[in-house]
Amino acid sequence: MRIIGGQFKGYRFTPPADKWPTRPTTDYSKEALYNILMNIIDFEEMNFLDLFGGSGNHCYECISRGARSATYVDKFPNCIKFVHKMSEKLEIEDQITIVRSDVFKFIKATNSKYSYIFAGPPYGLPTIHTIPDQIFQHKLLTDDGLLVVEHNPHVRYDHHPRLTDVRNYGQTHFSFFKPEQPST
Repeated sequence: MRIIGGQFKGYRFTPPADKWPTRPTTDYSKEALYNILMNIIDFEEMNFLDLFGGSGNHCYECISRGARSATYVDKFPNCIKFVHKMSEKLEIEDQITIVRSDVFKFIKATNSKYSYIFAGPPYGLPTIHTIPDQIFQHKLLTDDGLLVVEHNPHVRYDHHPRLTDVRNYGQTHFSFFKPEQPST
């Protein structure tokens, strides 16, 4: 795995393979996603939330590109330990908040708002289809915020009222959601 752009561009890291409980976003699909994001969000004004954070890949990418802060949420102890080590290596401990929690409990408990939320749940998660609605129900996005959910081709959000785009990269799909805009 590598950081695609920004201050840490080209930095390679490898999470431990033994009993690793996550499926990281591939470099190919991550690079495609961040090429899109560079044109639609301001990383330097970003308050980022990484749900099902795994290796911390997206936190490092956003911080590398200038994000003010990143909040990482995952429930697996080995993932948490790895992200703590990486934040020390990259010297970003003051920019990343690492939360060990079930993602759905975190969504219900937090009072924070984020300008960009990335959710990379396990593809087989039975409640994957509920993620956008829970984010919007609990008002986790700023008014101009963006939610991206990574999923496989078997998950579809075609009829979701806040879906704005879907990008496909083989077995990796990214669905983009925006908050409902108040009518004028």
